[in-house]
Amino acid sequence: HLFDVLNDSLLYKPLGASTLTYNPLRKFNKNRIVPTEKDDYYRNQLLQGYVHDMGAAMLGGVNANAGLFGNTLDIAKMMQMYLQKGYYGSKRYLKPKTIKKFNTAYFKDDEVRRGLGFDKRQIKEKEKSTCGCVSYESFGHSGFTGTYAWADPENEIVYIFLSNRVYPKMSNKGLTKEDIRTKVQKIIQDAVID
Repeated sequence: HLFDVLNDSLLYKPLGASTLTYNPLRKFNKNRIVPTEKDDYYRNQLLQGYVHDMGAAMLGGVNANAGLFGNTLDIAKMMQMYLQKGYYGSKRYLKPKTIKKFNTAYFKDDEVRRGLGFDKRQIKEKEKSTCGCVSYESFGHSGFTGTYAWADPENEIVYIFLSNRVYPKMSNKGLTKEDIRTKVQKIIQDAVID
């Protein structure tokens, strides 16, 4: 997939983010990858090193919305680069205007909190996309499988939470029911911000 090849050659390798990849079994031993789910409804196998999202799976495991694997350090590098408006480690990867376009919620008046590339802070306080304590400039991604990557430029914080909400089954609701990801986000924000 061209999307995968371009991301790898233009972003991940230059960032030094060697674990960021789609279809990680092409690069890593299965033992280095945490199982995602015991799928008994679509692929009928243990998903380990394969994208969980069915739509992305039908596209060969590579899609902008799902399928990216990586460790905390490498995801933090990528989020730090976004936080710094496309700049990381003495190198410009993306133009600031590109980050701004990806980070703008164009349909906020229609109560849509998503931008082109990122989720944004919730519009209604009762929603739980973030802890509610992050700035309106903040952005990130909360993944269905339990991942959470968030950057807050105003407070200069990058928060990465890797978990597996859907193991052993997608019906596992503990992480979302208890609102763990955003509770941890609040603890971090409260600890760092005066």
